[in-house]
Order: sequence, then C-alpha cells, then structure tokens
Amino acid sequence: MVRAMPTPGERLVSLVRAEPPDAAAIADFLDRLAPGARREAIAALSGPRLQRRLYEAVAGRPPVTLAELVPPDAPPLREVLFHGKNSLPAFTHFQKRFCRPPRNGAAAELWGYNHQSLAWLTGPGYFVVHEEPARGAAIDYRAVPPQRCPTWPPSWPPVKPNDVGFSRLVYRDMVDYLRRVGRDVFIGSAHRDGKELGNYFVLSRDG
Repeated sequence: MVRAMPTPGERLVSLVRAEPPDAAAIADFLDRLAPGARREAIAALSGPRLQRRLYEAVAGRPPVTLAELVPPDAPPLREVLFHGKNSLPAFTHFQKRFCRPPRNGAAAELWGYNHQSLAWLTGPGYFVVHEEPARGAAIDYRAVPPQRCPTWPPSWPPVKPNDVGFSRLVYRDMVDYLRRVGRDVFIGSAHRDGKELGNYFVLSRDG
C-alpha cells in the first residue's frame, strides 16, 4: 500500500511541533510552497498552543519592516492582501488588507483593515501600521486612517473608529506585533495596554 504524502498543513504542523522547532527549516518549507499551498499550510495551525510555539520559535528574526508588507514601489492606496488564520476557537479565517497612504500622507506608515465574516458586528477593524525601533511593524488599532479619502480601494468599507459600539470589545487599545516566519508569512501577537493577550494569528501573502 502506497503511503500518502503529507499535506502542506500536516508538514507545517510537524515542523512546528518538533523539539525544538527549527525556524530556518520552517521558513525554507514555506518559501518553497505555491501561494495556495502556503495558505493551506497556515490554515492547519489551529489554536493558541501551536501558534504561540511558532511565534516563540521565530523570536530571533530581525524586526519586520513596512516594506516587507507593502513594497515601497506599490502605488498609493493599492491593496495588498494577506490571508489569515487566528488562534481563536471560532471564526478563525480572515484577511488583512494593507495599502500605502496617498503621496501627501505619512510616508512612514501603512493603512489597513480586517476583512472577515463578523465585520457587520465588530466593524472593519481599521488600523495604522508603523515601525517601532525594537519590535518592528506594529498594527495599531488605536489609530485609524482619515475617514475622508476620495480614492480608497473601491471594495474597502467606510472607516470607523475602534472605540465605539461592539468594536470596543475587539479592537480597543489593541496593538499587534509581527514576526517574520518566511518570505511571505508572518505571525502576530495581540497586545493591550502593553500586555500580551495570548491571541495569535498567521498571515500569508496572496499571490
């Protein structure tokens, strides 16, 4: 009987569960995958235990830069999409969509929001991404892009603050810190008031 080859997800889970996880081997594996297979692989990282293990395994990587999320030559307000898998018990699939501000905006930041099935309840979860000297790219929900921008990507919803309505329970005072896993894969950890919440998410670049 021919033994079935492990799926991308099974292979990634095996690498993350190794004692100890080899960050270089994980990066090499993910970098060799096509975008669809890479997305399938990160979808297998369910629950906080596996994702925390991966987050800790890549702690020694250099800080993530804005240019790694959105290329410096990307046109302003051109969407760059990442597929995400979070560590929560339900509604675990989402997208983070990033863009560069208009040319007359702040050059040292990115704008973005969370595209997910509960947005009708939680709001779009807009954020501003900036770089912190020691920790690199920080997805900051305490700030949102300007509410009036005539050239938003057409699919993006209206900008809403994160400190009103149900959004307060999800995004208020939250900052996500990213670490690099592979060339197109990053893992983040949610913080509030400077404290880690124990919630994680993995992002894989689309395309």
